[in-house]
Amino acid sequence: MNEIINKVAQSSLMVFDLEDYYPDDHVIGLDISQWLLEGFILKESEFRTKLKETDWSRFEGKYVSLYCSTDAILPAWTFALVTVHLAPHALKVFHGNEEQTVIEWYQDILNKLDYTDYFQKPVILKGCSKKQVPNQVYTLAIQKLIKIAKSVMFGEACSAVPLFKSK
Repeated sequence: MNEIINKVAQSSLMVFDLEDYYPDDHVIGLDISQWLLEGFILKESEFRTKLKETDWSRFEGKYVSLYCSTDAILPAWTFALVTVHLAPHALKVFHGNEEQTVIEWYQDILNKLDYTDYFQKPVILKGCSKKQVPNQVYTLAIQKLIKIAKSVMFGEACSAVPLFKSK
């Protein structure tokens, strides 16, 4: 009987999997409506007291996305004041939803990566993942890969879509 040969494993094809860098528990959302009267009204003295009484240690080493889940009308300083309390603990604080913060996480990671292993090699930007990698992150990654790779495809080795080929 003929032996089945895995030609993909024998090729110089490199896989760039964004899921390898997924932040898992490094990104956390913080809804400030919890410190508003009935979730809508900011009473400054009570708000400041609640911030002082909060245990900020759970945000240690995290990327934190600050948001308000209600339609409260808040002064501009509200999120800045919460950030004053968070900054000594969090790696970074963002005003926005968790997806935006995940994108920021990836931006930082992608900027720090060493891409020399991918130099002048065919690369597959893995597209199937078990985790919710935002589409914007693929846009960030492809910009890094086209600078160094011989070619870039999207998907899996068995069904990759060509995206880029160097000249």
